[in-house]
Amino acid sequence: MTNQIPQNAIQVFNNRDVSNWTQRDGQDANWIVENGVMSVNKGDIMTQDRFTDFILHLEFMTPHMPDATGQARGNSGVFLQGRYEIQVLDSYGIENPGKGDCGSIYNQFSPLTNACYPPLEWQTYDVYFRAARVNSNGEVVDRTRLTVLQNNIVIHNNIELPGVTGAAIDEQVGEPGPLLLQDHGDDVKYRNIWILPLPLSGSDQY
Repeated sequence: MTNQIPQNAIQVFNNRDVSNWTQRDGQDANWIVENGVMSVNKGDIMTQDRFTDFILHLEFMTPHMPDATGQARGNSGVFLQGRYEIQVLDSYGIENPGKGDCGSIYNQFSPLTNACYPPLEWQTYDVYFRAARVNSNGEVVDRTRLTVLQNNIVIHNNIELPGVTGAAIDEQVGEPGPLLLQDHGDDVKYRNIWILPLPLSGSDQY
């Protein structure tokens, strides 16, 4: 995935401030922005825009916490539609990453391989997201699917999710949702975040 923002993509982080983000309760976001980088600070934040099918690109950096272990080691999360968490963590060097390591769909799917860079290095997630489809009764007829690349390596290949992950904003999977970034108390940083909304289907014209 190129770092160039595609035409029609939405730059959900403007590299200056978090004025187009809110906290979960709708209050103003208060993450710190310096030199085009935003740092986790006092609560989860989510976009005011809502999305259905999309491509997401973002970059993140975990802190160097050599005395910490497991979930205490540079923890954050990227919640697609506010409902499905891709874990952010310093999992560098783990031979067989699990369902709580970096790149996992939290507590549902482990990454296919450990694609992590060391802490204090910028890393990328590129996500191809297809939202759940529901019928007129609100019943799911096609589950959410996604493909994830970390640092240009496929770590999830068109997987079907059984449902929302923990700490989701809701379970209204047929409704558009925000991009949510998690505050887990660690100094994780983000930059270069854009989303390209996709149509729900292509043209039926020849």
